[in-house]
Amino acid sequence: MAAAVGLRAFGTKLPDWLRHGPWAPLAAGFCSRGLTGAAQPQPGPRPTSARQRDGIRNIVLSNPKKRNALSLEMLKSLQSDILHEAESQDLKVIVISAEGPVFSSGHDLKELTDEQGPEYHSEVFQTCSEVMMLIQNHPVPVIAMVNGLATAAGCQLVASCDIAVASDKSSFATPGVNIGLFCSTPGVALGRAVPRKVALEMLFTGEPISAQEALLHGLLSRVVPEQQLEEETMRIARKIASLSRPVVSLGKAAFYKQVCQDLRTAYHLASQAMVNNVALRDGQEGIQAFIQKRKPVWSH
Repeated sequence: MAAAVGLRAFGTKLPDWLRHGPWAPLAAGFCSRGLTGAAQPQPGPRPTSARQRDGIRNIVLSNPKKRNALSLEMLKSLQSDILHEAESQDLKVIVISAEGPVFSSGHDLKELTDEQGPEYHSEVFQTCSEVMMLIQNHPVPVIAMVNGLATAAGCQLVASCDIAVASDKSSFATPGVNIGLFCSTPGVALGRAVPRKVALEMLFTGEPISAQEALLHGLLSRVVPEQQLEEETMRIARKIASLSRPVVSLGKAAFYKQVCQDLRTAYHLASQAMVNNVALRDGQEGIQAFIQKRKPVWSH
């Protein structure tokens, strides 16, 4: 498996959630500005930056001059920042945001011309798909903090996150059809986040929807004034970071596992998840704390 080879090159033991996933991420390295751990040499400025404090990792798309296009380099850098020490108990939640007036304009179209060829094109779309699946398979919640335009694969990124908070100036679109490149891969995440007819209208017309429309249709968790965006996003992140990581991780995995199943199977899976949750040390600590009317002390 490509991922196994790449990750073992870093001397990293493959975690269960990554080893057993239905995909093989391209190894991009685990170094990042602002993150703890040994840094690897970089050829130039990275298109993302990351910092972590109090259990919250903030990852920023940092190429506003190119409208934070999800180039192959950007995708691999984002993948690296998400994967960095993913199993560390110090990591509780990830927040993805962007510099400049555009959250992300989607793929870099200069990488999709005939000059690069189909093998390179395949690598671009494969890596993008891996990053989107990584977000869902990651053991901690991932929040998108959106301020501005998110189009095509940028809209896909928002739809792929567990929670999405946006400013009221934001808008969302899958406009590929207008340039002869239908947003098929963005449609995977979009079609799982909003009603089918809403997704298809966005995909067929390419027309943008406002933040309020995106909230109404389920693409966003909430919309706030621009000046309150960071405060509200970090409030949610801090709340999650204050909770038991293994409990949240178990709950996230169980949710995604059951949500696509029929009702009986979903309840079977969710019931087993509850049994496993009760068996956790933090599960018992929470129960005892409730009975004893005290604040729980999580062991993580």
